[in-house]
Amino acid sequence: MTEQKKAHHIYDKDGNASKDRPWIFRTYAGHTNVWASNELYRNNLAKGQTGLSIAMDLPTQCGYSSDHDIAKPEIGKVGVPINSLDDMHALFDNIPVDEMNTSMTINGTSMWLLSLYVAMAEERGLDISKLNGTTQNDLIKEYLARGTYIFPPEDSIRIIVDMYEYCLHNIPSWNASNICSYHLQEAGATPVQELAFALTTAITILDAIKERNCFTEEEFERCVGRISYFVNAGMRFVEEVCKMRAFCEMWDEITTERYGVKNAKYRRFRYGIQVNSLGLTEEQPENNAWRILIETLGVTLSRNARCRALQLPAWNEALSLPRPWDQQWSLRLQQIMAYETDLLEYPDIFDGSHVIESKVKDLKEQAFTEINKIIDMGGGVEAIKTGYMKSALVASQGERMSKLVKGEQIVVGKNKWTDGLESPLVKDSDGGIFMVDADAAQRTIDALNKTRTERDPARVETALSELAKAAKEGINMMQASIECAKARVTTGEWSDTLRAVFGEFRPPTGVEGQALTIETDTLNEVRAKIETFVTKQGYRPRMVVGKPGLDGHSNGAEMIAVAARHAGFDVIYFGIRLSAADIVQSALEENVDVIGISLLSGSHNEIIDQLFEELEANKAKDSIPVILGGIIPTPDFESLKAKGVKRIFTPKDFDLMAVMNDIMDVINEQKST
Repeated sequence: MTEQKKAHHIYDKDGNASKDRPWIFRTYAGHTNVWASNELYRNNLAKGQTGLSIAMDLPTQCGYSSDHDIAKPEIGKVGVPINSLDDMHALFDNIPVDEMNTSMTINGTSMWLLSLYVAMAEERGLDISKLNGTTQNDLIKEYLARGTYIFPPEDSIRIIVDMYEYCLHNIPSWNASNICSYHLQEAGATPVQELAFALTTAITILDAIKERNCFTEEEFERCVGRISYFVNAGMRFVEEVCKMRAFCEMWDEITTERYGVKNAKYRRFRYGIQVNSLGLTEEQPENNAWRILIETLGVTLSRNARCRALQLPAWNEALSLPRPWDQQWSLRLQQIMAYETDLLEYPDIFDGSHVIESKVKDLKEQAFTEINKIIDMGGGVEAIKTGYMKSALVASQGERMSKLVKGEQIVVGKNKWTDGLESPLVKDSDGGIFMVDADAAQRTIDALNKTRTERDPARVETALSELAKAAKEGINMMQASIECAKARVTTGEWSDTLRAVFGEFRPPTGVEGQALTIETDTLNEVRAKIETFVTKQGYRPRMVVGKPGLDGHSNGAEMIAVAARHAGFDVIYFGIRLSAADIVQSALEENVDVIGISLLSGSHNEIIDQLFEELEANKAKDSIPVILGGIIPTPDFESLKAKGVKRIFTPKDFDLMAVMNDIMDVINEQKST
């Protein structure tokens, strides 16, 4: 007699009670150079990691070779530098890429990095159809939140479609793009905005694929099945569980109703996740371990909406890049959850919950309303070009910061219960932070020069010419790009060739017309100082807010610009990726009273040197004070101040009006000298 099935059991296809399989264990990793990163990857795999998540450095993400002037301060700071196929071979040395699930966090140069990966596999004699992984390749989130875009939206979408067409026919298990709502949340997105903007991005890509008409009906369904997502999970646990269930339901509805996908397998919402790093605190950083755990539960407890790949930040990511030990700690959390608990033994524990179902319904209704609004205005690309979505994110981030300042949103150790013992985790000799070996960058440049010396110049020229021809004539660029890889074309050469065809793009900053809801005693104090300044000087204090280098994390700069205008400053902000010369020239032209620099990539020492060199060359070093904000390790404060930086602000300085008060003091100090 067959045993009656029990509601609290999971059953396999044969009807036997079983366990769910665990998700892919990853750590987001890459630093210094290809040799150091290769050692890190092999060590992490030996510790039980089951997939790779490759972090590229900013020059690689933005399409520059390591020896470009704008690239040099950034080499190996936030990821691994990749200049050519030789670097790709070194990065994956002794790693079986045909057995590995590899995720590459890359966007503007995604086609190039995939081409390098394919070329590496082919030169190893591997069957490329067995390659498995993801190129992130979400350009809309780049325009909105991360800032490593290169080409205009229409051309960027074309590149993505080229990759889908190539991958479906040649690498059927590869996700040609990965819709990334992670950075949307980091940039201030509410759960509704995260749902709406991410799904709008997917609609934009699928509409473009349909317009290309390069697939049969069955192939298009398979193509839909290759779209994956990279999602963020924050601290509002119940809301995050509901958000993920809403994502799954909405994707099923969109793929069914808008695209007619019949196979349920291809309608499945497939996502990987890194839980929220924005919510990690510099203050009492040991508390971040609990935040990471709680955020992880939000994407693992609901079986029907469980992530299929997970990477966790380290406890100290509000301080610096994590060290190998810090990454190991995050990996062990995943393993403990998967193997020591009974998490994988039960069906979805939230099914039938009236609370969950009601919240999911509410999120879906609001998100669909927002999606339809964007579609009515012309779709995702148009909403980027007009600045609609960017402005919405800046407004949401401003509201979040206002709630922090007013204490309406409590963050333990930051704006509540701030007294505590010093964390022993930061008492190591390295201060609990990771520092990139400054000398290691030279090895990267030496390897680049060696590649240039040993390659066939004629083959390089021919390959780049064919790439340009494909771009101009609307031909799928993947084969030409792969040939560029095999010819040992460099990252900068590949990117420059397409820049010459497509041009570059600078989206709206989103700060115009924004306002905060902060009205505090500190704000009144700042405004009083500004009015006194106006009386004495005859104009409002002027500030340039600058994002030099290649770091595209603009949240902090945007909030400073909005807060300064709220307080009464005249603010000049032109967005990201400016040179030191650009910022100084703007400061001189606008006759500003202070320069504010935002840096989060670890390149602050080098870029501050460049800035002061420009000020010195223009005889303005002693007349325009400089302040600095971002992820700045405390050990660097003394040397930065010795160079001339007047104030340094880090994430612990969340009270925007207190920051404005300090800035006014800097301006007044300068005027009194």
